[in-house]
Amino acid sequence: MRIATWNINSLRLRMGLLGELVRELDPDVICLQETKVPNELFPAAGPVELGYPHVAYQGMKGYNGVAILSRLPIQRLDIAPDWCGKGDCRHVAVTVDAPGGPLEIHDFYVPAGGDVPDREANPKYGHKLDFIAETRNWFAARQGLTRTVLVGDLNIAPLEHDVWSHKQLLDVVSHTPPETEGLNAWMAAGFVDALRHFVPDDQKLYTWWSYRNKDWKVANRGRRLDHVWVTPDLRPALKQHTILTHARDWERGSDHVPVCVDLAL
Repeated sequence: MRIATWNINSLRLRMGLLGELVRELDPDVICLQETKVPNELFPAAGPVELGYPHVAYQGMKGYNGVAILSRLPIQRLDIAPDWCGKGDCRHVAVTVDAPGGPLEIHDFYVPAGGDVPDREANPKYGHKLDFIAETRNWFAARQGLTRTVLVGDLNIAPLEHDVWSHKQLLDVVSHTPPETEGLNAWMAAGFVDALRHFVPDDQKLYTWWSYRNKDWKVANRGRRLDHVWVTPDLRPALKQHTILTHARDWERGSDHVPVCVDLAL
């Protein structure tokens, strides 16, 4: 079973590129972030035409928004709280009718956190820290969770080699110690890092390159902001991963690239 995740940065703007993702990766499940479309305007026909008749989404006008597209039947899970009480459409969850039994999938878009790494001076940063603390506590309370996958743009590069320069980015939002410690605590509440299962911690691994870098390949100032986590029982099922790096060159592409993991269920 192949599960892909991508911050598409506007679903309606990049529906054609979603088709390109399908042609290149052929995933069974696609999890999207930053769909930027309210529920009533969700382009439901698009996923069906691409072969994904089962869809769950949560969106709002202009920003945020998440969606899960599946070839296999799904059931929406409305068991999580309204994170931080903001109603800002950053999470959707389903169970998938997968080989071996239901598979629980969570798709997250964590707040970016603004530019200033100070809770008092920048409420967006405080919101981000509160968000990852709340999600960590909620998953920690679900003791014994199995057959669960968590994916998304988590907007934090937690490890030294998840950024182009650990030293230079320690004071840059997405790699500050409060963020990385919080994200690692959330993962430790019940998951393992599927991408780092394949790529050792001492190797560089990126999924995002800023639009500000005109020649992103030469600069290669990337960060790993997009993640796939699995519950420990699924670790033996991990077979391979793909980071579709060249998608960063797609015309009018996102600054994130698609990531996928194959599970032998």
